[in-house]
Amino acid sequence: MIIQLKNGITPEQKDEIINKLHSINYSANEVTTQIGSYLIGIGKLNFDIRELGFMPGISDIHIVSDNYKLVSRKWKVSPTMIDLGDGISIGENNFSIMAGPCSIEGEENIQSTLEHLKKNNVRIMRGGVYKPRSSPYSFRGLGLDGLKIWYKLAREAGIKIITEVMQVSQIEPMYDYIDIYQVGARNTQNFNLLDELGKIDKPVMIKRGISGTIDELLYSAEYVFSGGNEKLILCERGIRTYEKASRNTLDLNAIPILKEKTHLPVISDPSHGIGIRDHVLPMSLASIMAGADGIMVEVHQRPEKAYSDGQQTLDYNEAVDLYESARKTYNLRRSL
Repeated sequence: MIIQLKNGITPEQKDEIINKLHSINYSANEVTTQIGSYLIGIGKLNFDIRELGFMPGISDIHIVSDNYKLVSRKWKVSPTMIDLGDGISIGENNFSIMAGPCSIEGEENIQSTLEHLKKNNVRIMRGGVYKPRSSPYSFRGLGLDGLKIWYKLAREAGIKIITEVMQVSQIEPMYDYIDIYQVGARNTQNFNLLDELGKIDKPVMIKRGISGTIDELLYSAEYVFSGGNEKLILCERGIRTYEKASRNTLDLNAIPILKEKTHLPVISDPSHGIGIRDHVLPMSLASIMAGADGIMVEVHQRPEKAYSDGQQTLDYNEAVDLYESARKTYNLRRSL
């Protein structure tokens, strides 16, 4: 169960609620976030929730059978909205596009991308400064110095930044220079990293693991939420299957299932999902019709010269077609 505590609850009232939970053989796990305070009760005994519901200090109480309780839609029916400031938010009824190169390559690359995004009213730029690569000899990013340059230019352009954090030691140095931390597919079950991201007051987008299930993605989000951070976004980015015709298999089924199971925003990454430039646009549109709250796509001024993932990256003309088609498709979905 989830017990929402009132603002201003006294220590004595909280102790009384915890003792009551213990009396019915429920554990009591305290969670305090940027938004509220909760007690997560874990147990198996059926009981009348009215025994708890009228106790002083309780705002509301919910029975949630899912093991991922805090991210479940069973207690929070209204969807979570992530406010990035400057009129930019992510969530239902507010379609978002995140676009940019796979890797941040330098000041010229950054400036060119920002100009392209600003011209097309795309308010969130993606890109990697720390790049997990299969080969240790591939380009692995510009690191914190590159992020600082990117941040300065992005702020001047009025565009927000999402980039990947790979380890706990990077969280604090990156904090002042990003708007959204991205947890990549290889780190979805890096529970030490997820625990630490639960302690910060900035949004976190978690990508589905390479071979991860939908429930495992929700458990990963639960780690961050239970650590104190409610500002969460989920991303379907394709899973590894036996199929070799595409880089991954973009699981469109996951989008409506996640929308049904959780109150968190759900983003689709068709660039990684299929890994083939010519098919990114139709898979973006399919993701939107499946219910995605936004898309994340890779864009570069010259994909053939991109430091990484050029085969799945759109050039600027292709990207403009995608933005226009995506917005039309989203409006169509809303009208149905």
